[in-house]
Amino acid sequence: MATALNSSGFGQGSGSVSANENHPDYRPTADEPFMNERQLAYFRDKLAGWKEAILRESQDTLNTLQNEPLREPDVTDRASSETDWSIELRTRDRQRKLISKIEAALRRIQDGEYGYCEVTGEPISLGRLEARPIATMTVEAQEAHERNEKVSRDE
Repeated sequence: MATALNSSGFGQGSGSVSANENHPDYRPTADEPFMNERQLAYFRDKLAGWKEAILRESQDTLNTLQNEPLREPDVTDRASSETDWSIELRTRDRQRKLISKIEAALRRIQDGEYGYCEVTGEPISLGRLEARPIATMTVEAQEAHERNEKVSRDE
């Protein structure tokens, strides 16, 4: 999977030193310049690793579906298995959508836009990026966006 990540222009193949490989205990802090090379490498590695894990899980699901067809003799057992697979496939669909968000975040890193709110242009807190590295807005901008969405839905 790592080869596919690197050949698509994402992952660690950009020629920069990986923050996580050389300093596995590194965590971005407010004491350093915001979105410096080390922080960008850290978030690039974090996003690429997340994407790789999702792709690996998806491949495992596909392999299981191909190699273990539903052959439950009991109707109740078959229904239970089909429900389990339905939930699994819905999870994979959500993860497919998540991959596109991860790829968009990796593009923002490449374009020098990562870590800044798409609404206000202000830096997104490192804590928020650590918890949700695909975040595109500050907490305040996200809350305002969600309030506006709620108002639109209520009308």
